[in-house]
Amino acid sequence: MSAAKIKKGDTVVVLAGKDKGRSGAVLQVFPKEDKVLVDGINVHARHRKPDQLNPQGGIDRKPAPLHISNVAVAGKDGKATRVRFEVRDGKKVRVAVKSGEVI
Repeated sequence: MSAAKIKKGDTVVVLAGKDKGRSGAVLQVFPKEDKVLVDGINVHARHRKPDQLNPQGGIDRKPAPLHISNVAVAGKDGKATRVRFEVRDGKKVRVAVKSGEVI
């Protein structure tokens, strides 16, 4: 398995789907499914009936996973950029293709 180009905590831009153009922080990465969970993106609502723990009931909103191909790491300017790996000072680092800066 190759190294992940998108990691937890990265700011990403959505490239496709209903939230195209929006950005958010990666909450979780699912490498086996090639999916990521992004804060405030692809939010789904679940209607809950009242029960003892939640007597009011209501609507639970939480983000659903997106396919990793539909997001790209955001550069310093907030626009999407691809990521490549380079060896700098003996360490393998992620580098933004557009700017050449270390992520």
